[in-house]
Amino acid sequence: MSTTTDPARVIAEGPDRGGKPGRAPLPFRQRMGRAESRYSPYVYIAPFFILFAIVGLFPLGYTFVVALNDWNLLTGPGEWVGLANFTRELTDPLFWNSIVNTFSIFLLSAIPQLIAATAIAAILDQNLRAKTFWRLSVIVPYVVTPVAVTLIFSNMFGERYGLINNILTQIGMDPVMWKSSVLPSHLAIATMVNWRWTGYNALILLAAMQAVPRELYESAAIDGAGAFRRFFSITLPSIRPTMIFVIITATIGGLQIFTEPKLFDAASSIPGGPGREYQTTVLYLWDLAFNRQQFGRAAAVAWMLFLLIVAIGLINFQLSRRIATADARPRRQRNGMRKSRRRKEGA
Repeated sequence: MSTTTDPARVIAEGPDRGGKPGRAPLPFRQRMGRAESRYSPYVYIAPFFILFAIVGLFPLGYTFVVALNDWNLLTGPGEWVGLANFTRELTDPLFWNSIVNTFSIFLLSAIPQLIAATAIAAILDQNLRAKTFWRLSVIVPYVVTPVAVTLIFSNMFGERYGLINNILTQIGMDPVMWKSSVLPSHLAIATMVNWRWTGYNALILLAAMQAVPRELYESAAIDGAGAFRRFFSITLPSIRPTMIFVIITATIGGLQIFTEPKLFDAASSIPGGPGREYQTTVLYLWDLAFNRQQFGRAAAVAWMLFLLIVAIGLINFQLSRRIATADARPRRQRNGMRKSRRRKEGA
């Protein structure tokens, strides 16, 4: 097949460096259109990264500089101590006590919270009467400010005149030392967290459940699958990405808990109870910085907590990838078997 070159086009474009007909330069408007389509996405997302660098990365780096000094809140930077603040905290029993308290409260709140949120979302996903009212009702605790929630629950779990102990006394049980015992205080704080965040997570999971095609449920019902079988075989696998998101956000929030233990016993002179029974890591960090005026050690604790959260996030990410890979492997095997079967039938 032969091609011909238009002489007028050759004259207009001119030859290129090799003596062959070249292309005329694009008009200015067309060049601007190509540049806009190429670089405009970066311009659109640039404000987020600029703000993140200002309010996120810079404070993070500056906190690390503070952790390397014997920093005082009033006098500012003092003697350069290097990693001594990190070493000191790793050998401080109060730091490890705060880590244990944080994980204990986190486990007592996150696990029941996610189970309850999933159950509530599954119930709200059904054809209920006044379902809009019920969906709005579960988000009401999240609207209430954490300070108000903490003050209400602090009075309810009061050791002498609290509502819970009065009920226990009326039924013949001994009152519980909610604010001076380790496990009861952790249960009380976890109850506050669950009351506030369960409805919020339930609505997120509900949105994921509503995106599942209804044809899958109808097909499973025709095949004889019951409600529980459809929930565990269709609903949970379909909302796995959202479930992973909820787990990661609950993990980050649980490890950074501060308001609930801080205001649980506002009359206590020691943050976290008289014997630091429920002093979390962030509360311990706050005590170091603002009560003891040791900003360097507080910054070191902040960085260690940051690394701990990152490590747990990476573990969650790897587990989610393995689960997704394990789920995709049977699908690939079934597809391969179908292809081989078709090939045999075609042969």
